[in-house]
Amino acid sequence: MLELCRGQSYLKVMTDMFKPRFLLAALHIEAILRGTTISRRKRTLKSIKDGVGLGDAYGATLERITAQDEEKAKLAMATLTWVCYSERPLQVDELCHALAVEVGEADFDPENVPSIGTLLDCCQGLITVDAEASTVRLIHYTVQEYLCSHPDLFSKPHSILAETCLTYLNSQQVTNLTSHSSPDTQSMPFLKYSARYWGTHTNRDLSDSAKALALVLLNQYEDHISAVSLLEQELHPSYIGHIRTSPLFSRLHCASFFGIVELVTILINAEGLEVDQQDCVGRTPLTWAANNGHEGVVKILLELKDVDPNRPDKSDLTPLAYASIEGHEGVVKLLLERDNVDANRTAKYNRTPLGWAALRGHDGVVKLLLERKDVDADHPDVYNQTPLRNAAAKGHERVVKLLLERDNVDPNRTDKNDRTPLVCAAIWGHEEAVKLMLERDNVDPNRPDKNGRTPLGWAAIEGHDGVVKLLLERKDVDPDHPDVYNQTPLRNAAVKGHEGVVKVLLERDNVDPNRTDKNDRTPLVCAAIGGHEEVVKFLLERGDIDSNCPDKHGGTPLSYATREGYGTIVQLLQARKSIQTPDTPIPYPL
Repeated sequence: MLELCRGQSYLKVMTDMFKPRFLLAALHIEAILRGTTISRRKRTLKSIKDGVGLGDAYGATLERITAQDEEKAKLAMATLTWVCYSERPLQVDELCHALAVEVGEADFDPENVPSIGTLLDCCQGLITVDAEASTVRLIHYTVQEYLCSHPDLFSKPHSILAETCLTYLNSQQVTNLTSHSSPDTQSMPFLKYSARYWGTHTNRDLSDSAKALALVLLNQYEDHISAVSLLEQELHPSYIGHIRTSPLFSRLHCASFFGIVELVTILINAEGLEVDQQDCVGRTPLTWAANNGHEGVVKILLELKDVDPNRPDKSDLTPLAYASIEGHEGVVKLLLERDNVDANRTAKYNRTPLGWAALRGHDGVVKLLLERKDVDADHPDVYNQTPLRNAAAKGHERVVKLLLERDNVDPNRTDKNDRTPLVCAAIWGHEEAVKLMLERDNVDPNRPDKNGRTPLGWAAIEGHDGVVKLLLERKDVDPDHPDVYNQTPLRNAAVKGHEGVVKVLLERDNVDPNRTDKNDRTPLVCAAIGGHEEVVKFLLERGDIDSNCPDKHGGTPLSYATREGYGTIVQLLQARKSIQTPDTPIPYPL
């Protein structure tokens, strides 16, 4: 911080950082005192809750900003442009270096970097530094709303940001580095942002200047440090070992990644360009365009005869798989219109595009895929998980509904743990998915998994009252089905202290409240051990409850409650006339 402030005292910088807090309070007071009566002031006070209603005050602040000398006013507006329109919050040093860039200059001048103290001062308190994240932000979200509602304040902001990023990347200091270099991020803090987002800003507003600067960068992109920086930010850590290997990331890969149609068109018309080249992780330009949802670029590339729409990367994922994973319906539609696109091609985890779309809950993509007659709607992955199973486990109800409408989907197909889609939905408490499946007559509501636990057993142990009620509405559901440990739904709900589930189960005549598990423990014993007072109370209200039934260690509900010091439970149990006082100590731990 001291270095950035270039000689300013630490006390002054900290004072400048805290000015925005006092400014916001002052703006509130100023707005309130404008009212000429108590009633009007009260209305103003109500309207400015959370910063709303300060438009006039923000406008007055902007007037003060523009009334400064030309250099300060220009720096303030440039700062506000970056803070408002950057793709992510900027670190202090990133912002300061961005503001030092002179668009079109071949060299970056480090002596042109302003201090954060200067920026705070020029912006008249509209910006502040987030102490925890070390990022620069506006003092309140309503400032952002105000500024963005007045587009005349900023002329072509994305063009300015794009040109700034590209000028920085084309500077001598950056181009002196190669893709094999390890740049000093402290001396070049703006490299990371500019490498990742220059194309995003360019795609939003491609000016002639940005286009010219972009072509300069792309002509040297194969060995440019920004290609490495982009991949390091974008790829999964498992790919890190591939980065910096050849071929790294071509100019067409880059333009396709950002979806800049005009640049892609220029590049594919260049002689000697390999339009289907794979990069260091095996992805083609089409793959990147599909992954990022750039329909315009996908359409252009699909029209080229040298482009293979099924070409997989090093994870065996095709362009269709990536578009399905990310839910890009337009791209999926373009790909599926091609007869030579394999809609069932399996990739990582032996999962098809439909399997990925179902897992992610992209119902629009699922619908498009199901329209292809050659799509296997029930294809299991390496874990034997079908699209329906994964959609049910994640609670993607619209996807569940689409798949259940298919005759070639088995709603009872189990995964590697012998869990049906209904079991998975019950585990995670997805009521709507459970409801949709229970409406199907061919769904088995009692199908147990490899541990013998049914959907009801799972819903009970997880405490999903709503799912339990839905399951019990089916007349063919066994409410007392034990698992391999002889644990019934009631026993498991009692162990966890799920009062609502216990209450619902005890209302059923076909639930045995005294049924014991493998340790001969009744639900009452389990509730007493856990100290679940309300559950104990519900159980004792049943006239057929055995309050003295010992487990295999000889422990009764009263002896456990006494040992654990649960006074209220002891009182509840002793209030029953049939209770027996324990005369033997209970071993601990059990």
